[in-house]
Amino acid sequence: MSKPLAGRVALVAGATRGAGRAIAVELGAAGATVYGTGRSTAGRRSEYGRAEVIEETAELVTAAGGTGIAVEVDHLVPEQVRGLVERIERERGRLDVLVNSMGGEAFYEPKDALWELDLDKGLRLLRTAVEAHAVTSHHALPLLLRNPGGLVVEVTDGTAAYNDTRYRVSFFYDLAKASNLRMAFALGHELGKRGATAVALTPGWMRSEMMLDVFGVTEENWRDALERVPHFCISETPAYTGRAVAALAADPEVARWNGRSLSCGQLARVYGFTDADGSQPDAWRYMVEVQDPGKPADATGYR
Repeated sequence: MSKPLAGRVALVAGATRGAGRAIAVELGAAGATVYGTGRSTAGRRSEYGRAEVIEETAELVTAAGGTGIAVEVDHLVPEQVRGLVERIERERGRLDVLVNSMGGEAFYEPKDALWELDLDKGLRLLRTAVEAHAVTSHHALPLLLRNPGGLVVEVTDGTAAYNDTRYRVSFFYDLAKASNLRMAFALGHELGKRGATAVALTPGWMRSEMMLDVFGVTEENWRDALERVPHFCISETPAYTGRAVAALAADPEVARWNGRSLSCGQLARVYGFTDADGSQPDAWRYMVEVQDPGKPADATGYR
């Protein structure tokens, strides 16, 4: 099996579950050494209260063909992030891929009024989804820039493609995800002239562990949720996002995307990767062309 990322080192910040875990696994499948971080460990649960732990992610990375290294880190604590980067430098001497996938989704509330939201939860979401990204990039980028061709991926929700200006869930969530898009743009401006690339990447309607729980289904029977939410037919697995990042990281011409806002469906058509079932869902095009106009749910031609 081809290992296009053999010898490369990646840091996936926020790799305990969802997109972060899948990105770590797919980078490992391509041969990378992956430092996966999180606050949920075998000995300590985070405030999310989820069952997934970072050690499991490292095991999955290694099983996929890479080298998985689990590190407990709170990315809101600069000293911990600095220590993490110093460890990567000491153990590997390089950093080729940085993925900021801390989202704070557990703190959002689906209320369409700022004054009705829990202020502490809202500010916590912003800190997790914005401040933690900035802290991590601040400490990691000097190491990433030592070798040309480095890649930074800001994982977000929404894309500037398809003229997407939709409101997302609530004031704090919308602000956080818009900030991630702008982070990639700003980092692209700073990194491009220094030989590296930054992009924002959005999954479509991702069947993460948390999303499956919300709908009361599993990956095996997820289509049962279509009776209640028909447009869920366009959903995708976290692996689709992981394969998008792996494709970007292996692309010798990745600089063509610098500063751009990208979606997994968009990149699948360029690089040819598929979701776990062999399809290529293009969720954002579907939302604009089918869901938003109020058409009946039908993913034909969109996956």
